[in-house]
Amino acid sequence: MILKCDQANTKHLARHGITREEAEEALANDPLAVQLQEHTAEQRVLCLGRTDRGRLLAVVYTEREGAIRVVTAYPMTRRQEAIYPKER
Repeated sequence: MILKCDQANTKHLARHGITREEAEEALANDPLAVQLQEHTAEQRVLCLGRTDRGRLLAVVYTEREGAIRVVTAYPMTRRQEAIYPKER
């Protein structure tokens, strides 16, 4: 997986208490795609995933120029935790 991050989205992730590495882990560890979002000229995917340390994250990403760009990530809400399979 090629993950593109720049200073702007790394700062945005940090505001949610998420590191770039955690977002990448959540996307690499068999995430569950739960919603497609149309946004301006691109499609975004909301997925739920788990970091290597077991942290449950919601990650929104888009594909640009053959790479994945994380738009945002945050700790899962209780509702999201309820739909995320425990055995994943």
